[in-house]
Amino acid sequence: MSAFKNLGIADELLKGIEALGFETPTPVQELVIPTALSSDDDIIALAQTGTGKTAAFGLPLLQRIEPGEHGIQALILCPTRELCVQVTSDLVNYSQFAHQYKVVAVYGGASIETQIRQIKAGAQIIVATPGRLMDLMARKAVRLDRVARLVLDEADEMLNMGFKEAIDFILASAENRRSIWLFSATMPDEVRVIASNYMKSPREISTGKRNQTNENIEHIYYVCRADNRFATLKRVVDANPGIYALIFCRTKIETKEVAEQMIRDGYDSDALHGDLAQADRDRVMQRFREGNLQLLIATDVAARGLDVSNISHVINYGIPDEIEAYTHRSGRTGRAGRTGVSISIITPKFEDKIRLIERKTKASFEKKNIPTGIEVCEQQLFHIVNNIHTQEVHHAEIEPFMGRIYEELKDLTKEELIKRFASVEFNRFLAYYRNAPDINIYPRGDKRNARPEAGPSSSGGKMVRLFANVGEMDGVSKKDFIKLLSRTFGVPAQAIGHIDLNRAYMHFDLDSAYVNVVRDGLSEFTINGRRIRLDDASTKKETRSKEDKFFEKWEKGGKKKKGNK
Repeated sequence: MSAFKNLGIADELLKGIEALGFETPTPVQELVIPTALSSDDDIIALAQTGTGKTAAFGLPLLQRIEPGEHGIQALILCPTRELCVQVTSDLVNYSQFAHQYKVVAVYGGASIETQIRQIKAGAQIIVATPGRLMDLMARKAVRLDRVARLVLDEADEMLNMGFKEAIDFILASAENRRSIWLFSATMPDEVRVIASNYMKSPREISTGKRNQTNENIEHIYYVCRADNRFATLKRVVDANPGIYALIFCRTKIETKEVAEQMIRDGYDSDALHGDLAQADRDRVMQRFREGNLQLLIATDVAARGLDVSNISHVINYGIPDEIEAYTHRSGRTGRAGRTGVSISIITPKFEDKIRLIERKTKASFEKKNIPTGIEVCEQQLFHIVNNIHTQEVHHAEIEPFMGRIYEELKDLTKEELIKRFASVEFNRFLAYYRNAPDINIYPRGDKRNARPEAGPSSSGGKMVRLFANVGEMDGVSKKDFIKLLSRTFGVPAQAIGHIDLNRAYMHFDLDSAYVNVVRDGLSEFTINGRRIRLDDASTKKETRSKEDKFFEKWEKGGKKKKGNK
């Protein structure tokens, strides 16, 4: 902790840092904190997302608050609601052993009356989005005439989101400010204009060159035909077992389509885009933060303010138009001293754009071949083997069952046992990728150039309509059922057709090649004590139980009858 103490941080704030596990300052913290503590100079800090910017401005900001003074002494502007909440939480954590600083977050989508009451209770630091702060100023609930220090966090993002007029008004209103601290990952001309209009001889502090990406990030790209982009995405994901990724798409429509296809294919994924209600957005982001989602598919705008430190990969489902956008996207991984991977999936015409990004960001890109089916299976197999090798064993709890386990497996040799344990999950990938084509693009005339992988409408087999005696009343969802077919029986997504889920039963289309596998496999499963039965839909009237018939009748006419009194 002496490293932070050498920067001039007060003892009570050092305790908060220690409780959070901070040990060594990041470069931006080492450069900014001493200047921010010892002077009223304006500061321009150029640093990537995830390099410790919040502590760089938060710690000196807290230390320079006068506890006995009332009124707003400091203002932090952030581009999004999520970043407001995160910064506020960080400030509270830093000061948990210090004075009871009164920090209030104000942003749209929450009760403005509640925020006004919190401010009137004696807010000393306000963390705000520009739009909501303008609303509060219009209501005379906030005055900025006593603000001494003003922080612009992710200034480039705020300007990209159209907040220039609001920022101009807010900066002009804080007429008695002593200093402005501006933090940005990139320095476009719009940010320079803000600096020249409102800052006096600012001290420029940089942990990298303009628009430069984080050095902890590996940059990779794959080239494929446009109609093989989704197949390439799946192979990239499958070839990186344990991946925890943010996938960027260009539009809301593309985001929805990719997310729906990934969910349909059994991946733990969801979408984040501008059409989501705030409650749904919060739910999706919370699931991703907690690790309950493996893949989050998002647009650039929707992902702003998402603060997750352990994202392993960022995947660009197409290269962004602006170089600054690529810098921001890639900055979502490789944070807090970790390493990360930024992957771009592009078509041949965008290879020149990769070269341009390389020159502008000083990043080194590596072109890789799209993994073949056997390469995906190899990666998955050894991931399984490693999990088995490192699996924690609860000896006391499993010991009572070992006798029966030995008895059940006594006819298997060591080699057979290893193969079967490794095959539990491996078989699923083998079934899907066994005959998968090579979808890399080779020089013109090379016979290895493959056509697009088959989609749901061209699986090659005849689709059969089936009936299963389970439905919504059994807790079954379409997503869970697809995951069961895919992960347990190795049925590829293109072999699963339309699913009609009713209260007590379902109908679904399945490639005829997989009917026997699924029929035999499902017969071993029970739900709520009932064995799952699979029948040809054409014979369901003869084979359905009384319970099935009752609920079908209820579905068709029960609701209508209930309304007739």
